[in-house]
Order: sequence, then structure tokens, then C-alpha cells
Amino acid sequence: MRAALWLMGLFAAAVALALFTGDNDGTVTIFWPPHRVDLSVNLVLLLLVGLFVLLHLALRALSAALELPRQARRWRAQQRERATHTALLDAMTQYAAGRFLRARKAAEGALAREQALVEAGDAPPHATALRTLAHVTAAESAHALQDHATRDTHLDQALKTAARPGTAAELREGVLLRAARWSLNDRDPAGALARLEELPTGAQRRTAALRIKLKAARQHGRIADAMDTARLLAKHRAFSPEAARSLVRSLSAELIGQAHDPGQLQAVWDTLDPAERRTPELALRAAQRLLALGGDHAVARQWLHPVWDEMLALPESFSSAQRVRLARVLEAGMLTTGEASDQEWLARIESAAQANPRDPTLQYLAGMACLHRGLWGRAQMLLAQAARSLQDDGLRRHAWRALAQLAEQRGDEAAAAQAWKRAADAGAG
Repeated sequence: MRAALWLMGLFAAAVALALFTGDNDGTVTIFWPPHRVDLSVNLVLLLLVGLFVLLHLALRALSAALELPRQARRWRAQQRERATHTALLDAMTQYAAGRFLRARKAAEGALAREQALVEAGDAPPHATALRTLAHVTAAESAHALQDHATRDTHLDQALKTAARPGTAAELREGVLLRAARWSLNDRDPAGALARLEELPTGAQRRTAALRIKLKAARQHGRIADAMDTARLLAKHRAFSPEAARSLVRSLSAELIGQAHDPGQLQAVWDTLDPAERRTPELALRAAQRLLALGGDHAVARQWLHPVWDEMLALPESFSSAQRVRLARVLEAGMLTTGEASDQEWLARIESAAQANPRDPTLQYLAGMACLHRGLWGRAQMLLAQAARSLQDDGLRRHAWRALAQLAEQRGDEAAAAQAWKRAADAGAG
């Protein structure tokens, strides 16, 4: 379409020129004493156009000649800039290939070329970013070579360069994140957390920063901070739901294990959400820790109540190890003082044992509950039933030991000796 329009325009110009010059009889007379020159108007117009074109070409040629030195300088600067970029790309390539010594040398070469550009006054607009990335690449390579002195030198230079006015904030934030990772690799969690503190508030909440903070907090033993960070990462969907739950459970278990008194343990328990409190692993660990610290037995049983109900409602969801552990913790929390909560649990355990007569673990637990309450006959019957079917050596040993003590109380020496022998055999197994 454009070619057709140009062709039509060319024809129109040719027609106009033919109409103007075809009947033009005018002349132009030039007097140059003692001469006189007569020229047609058409020829004068052609000469003027030719003179204009000649003058324009002459000016263009003069401008190009005057521009040659500057273009040559610009070409040399572009070549040096390209060489700098090539050196930096080579450094990154060598680092990715695991050739760290070559990568560091290439990065240092890029720094030298960039410095030459600056001294020549031909620094590119992105010179700050270029220099910072070269320092970071050299520091990365030195870190891989365990050359901490060289790494720290380049890191300081990168931070100073990235702190210049007009530099993008993301450049300095990236350097700080790399420094935090290096501290983490050096098993220096305090240094990693200090680097993260230098980041702006918004940058500290980014997923990359939170991942580093989580690892550093765990290394530093700051499990509470690690827990908060893990919850924030789970909220950002940095992990899969199952991985997030597993991580939170692991951190919660560590927090429970670090509690040194019942009050501190209660504070940890209060930080858990309802779903986590119903987790068998956490509830059992918390109740066991509370009993070990001399805490309230009623509180420990209260923490275990949801787990107990879930085990009765969904027995297939509990492994045999979890059932045994629950029985041991409940047994450890039994009292002989006749408290109301103890009576409630006695009735609850007996009801569960009656509803599941083939479950030796429940029979054992009911027998031990009756034993703690002084119901000797009922305890002997339940423990005798459980001792023959229990798979766990520890529970079977405790059951036979309790039967031996009951036999001694009623003066049956033969039954006591037999029970003690069975207990010894269970211990040896």
C-alpha cells in the first residue's frame, strides 16, 4: 500500500513539474560587466537545487569529519564495556560450573576493566550495579574456596558500592541476603540474623529472608522465633501443607523439650493452636514433660483428653507405639489421693476397657488404674488378662511385676515367684 502511494505521488510530482517547466519562457539575466549572461528560469532552478544538494553534502562531510574523534572514543569505550560484561559473564559461568578459582579471577578482571572505564570518564550508567555484582561473584567464589578473608573484603566493597546514592535498594538487599547465607554456612547463626536485621522491614518479610531466618534461629537455639517464622512461611505457602505441619510439630516438640518449669511449659502449650494440641505426638510429649517437671497431674490428663477420645473413635489411626506411649503417660499421671479428676479417668478407662475387651493395652491401663485406687481384685483380673496378650515388653514386664506384688500382699508365694519369673523373662526379651 505504501509503495502504491509513493508511486502515485511520484507521478503527481512529475506532472506538476512538466506543467510548470513546459510553458515557462522566462529568463534570468546576470550582468557581470562587461559580460551579460542569459539563463532560462528552469536552468537556474536546477542549478539552485544542485547547489543546495552540494552544500548539504559538504556540511555532512565536515560534520562527519569533526565527529570522528568522538566516535572513535565512544567505540573504544563500548569495546571496553563489552569486555567488562564478557568478563563478568565468564565469571558467573565459571562459578556455575564449579571452577571457583577461575570465576574469582574473571570477576576481579571485570572489576579492573570497570575501574579503567571510570578513570577514563566513560563509566556506563549501570556501573554501580556492574561493580557490585562483580564483587558479589568474587566473594561467592572465595566463599566456595573457604577463603574467608578475600570473601569479606569483596563483601565490604559490594556493600559500600551498593550504598551509593541513586542505587536501587534491591541491589544492597541482595548483597545482605547473600552475606546472611554465607554466615549460615559458616555455622554463625548470630551473624546471619544480624545481616537480616540490616534489611528494611519489608525485605525481612520476604520468603527468601524468612527461610534464612528460620534456619538461623534453629541453629541459634531460638526455637520460639523459629516457630513464628515457620508459621509465617506456611502462611506465605513457602512449603507444602504437609511439610509445614511437620515443621511446626518438630519446632513445637523442641519448645516443649526446652521448658524448665510447669509455668513455662503451660505458656508454650498456650501458643499452640487447637489442631496442634490434638496432635498425639505433641500432647504426649507435653504431658510427659509436665509430669517430669512435677506439674499438675490433672492438667496433664486434660491435655491428653482429646488424644484419648480420638484413639477410641479412630483406633486405626494410632500406631501400636503411640497406644503404648499413651498408656505409659496416663499410668504415670495416676494418683492415689482420690481426686475427682482421677475418679473420672478411672471410670473412663474402665468403660473403654469394657468396650474393647480384646485390647490388651486398655486392659493393662484399666488394671493399673484399679491398682492405684486400691481395687486389688479387679486389678489382678485385668492385669492377668492383659499380661498374656501384651506385645510391648515394657508393659508386659510392668504387668507381671504388679501381679507379683499383689500375690505377695495376699501371701501367695508360689504365684508371686511365678509372676516375678515372668517379669524377668519379659525384661530379658
